[in-house]
Amino acid sequence: MVSGLYILRLAPFLICSLLLISAGQAKAADRFVDYWTVEEYLEQYPRQQTISKRFIDRVRQGAITDEAIRKPIRIGIIYPGLQVSDYWRRSVTSLEARLQEIAPNYELVSHFTTPDTAISEQAQNLGQFLRQKVDYVIFTLNAARHTELIRKVIRQEGVKLILQNITTPLKTFQDQQPFQYVGFDHVIGTEILAQEYIRRTGGEGTYAILYGPRGYVNDMRGGTFLKEMRKHPEMVLKASYYVGFNQEKSYIATKDLLQSQPDLDFIFSSSTDIALGVIQALKEAGKLGEVMTNGWGGGGSELAAIERRELNFTVMRMNDDNGVAMAEAIYLDQIGKSDEVPVVFSGDIRLVDQSMDKAQIGELKNRAFRYSK
Repeated sequence: MVSGLYILRLAPFLICSLLLISAGQAKAADRFVDYWTVEEYLEQYPRQQTISKRFIDRVRQGAITDEAIRKPIRIGIIYPGLQVSDYWRRSVTSLEARLQEIAPNYELVSHFTTPDTAISEQAQNLGQFLRQKVDYVIFTLNAARHTELIRKVIRQEGVKLILQNITTPLKTFQDQQPFQYVGFDHVIGTEILAQEYIRRTGGEGTYAILYGPRGYVNDMRGGTFLKEMRKHPEMVLKASYYVGFNQEKSYIATKDLLQSQPDLDFIFSSSTDIALGVIQALKEAGKLGEVMTNGWGGGGSELAAIERRELNFTVMRMNDDNGVAMAEAIYLDQIGKSDEVPVVFSGDIRLVDQSMDKAQIGELKNRAFRYSK
C-alpha cells in the first residue's frame, strides 16, 4: 500500500521528466526572444550606461540625503515571499531601512503570496493598490500573463511600477518601460554555477535538473543551465523535473532520482527550497558528499547548509542592495531627479562554497545583509 502511494505521488514528476527534456531544450534556445539582456539593453540605449554606473555607486554607499521629502509616499508591494528563501523578506526590510534614512515619510503596504498564487488573485491585489492611489507598485514577473497586468500599471496615471527579481527588460514595452527593473541576474548567477560544476567534474558527468514553476525565473535559471551543459557533450542529462519552488516536491523527486539514476554526479537545484528538499533526500539515502547539489541566492538557510557541509556551493546575492536600489530610485524620483534612475539595476553575485571559512562568509554576510541582519 505504501509503495503504491509512493508511485502515485511520483507519477506527475515522471511525466514532467519526459516532457521536460525536449521542452527544456527548446527553452534553452529561445529564452531571450522576449527580453533584452542587461548588456543588450545598454547597447540599445547607451545613455543608460552612465546613469547605471552612477546609480550603482550610490547604492553601494551609505545614505546621502540631497534634500528632504515632506510629501507622504505610498508604496504597495506584492511578493511571492511565502517560501523558505528569505530573499523577499530581506528585500522589504532593506527597502524600509533605507527609506527611513532618506525618505521617512512613507507608508508601505505589502502582500506576500506563494510562488504559485493564481494570477487572478495577483490582479485583484494590484487593482486594490491602484484604487488606494499608491505612488509606487513593486511587483514581480514570472509568467507571460503577467505582461498584461504590468502593461495596465504602466498606463495608470500617477503610479510608477518597479519590477523585482528581473533584470531583462521586456522588448514588448519598447520605450515605455516600467520605472525600474531590480534584481540579481539569473543568467549570470546560473552561469557561475554551471562553470563550477564543469570545474568540479572536469566537464564529464551525469546530472539531473530540478526546475521551478514554468515561467520567467525557470527559463532564465533552468534554461541557462541546460544551455551551458550542452556545450560539454560529456555532461549527460539523465532526468528533469518541474517541482515548483517546493521543498516537499523536490524531496520526493530526488528520492525517485536516486532510485532510478544511482550513478548521478549532481542535481541542479533552481532555488533555495528545491535545494533543501534535495539535501533532505540525500541525507536519508546516505549520499551527502557523493551527489552534489547547489543553492541559488545565498540566503541564511543556504549559508547554514554550507556551514553544515550539506550544500556544496551556491551563488550569493548581495541581497540588500536590491532594497536600497528601490529606495534610492523612489527618493530620486521624489526630488525631481528621475532621469538619474536607470531602467535596470542588477546587483552583485558571489560564489560561496564549503572551502570558505567563517570569516570569509561573515564578510559577505555583512555586505549582503547590511540592513537585514
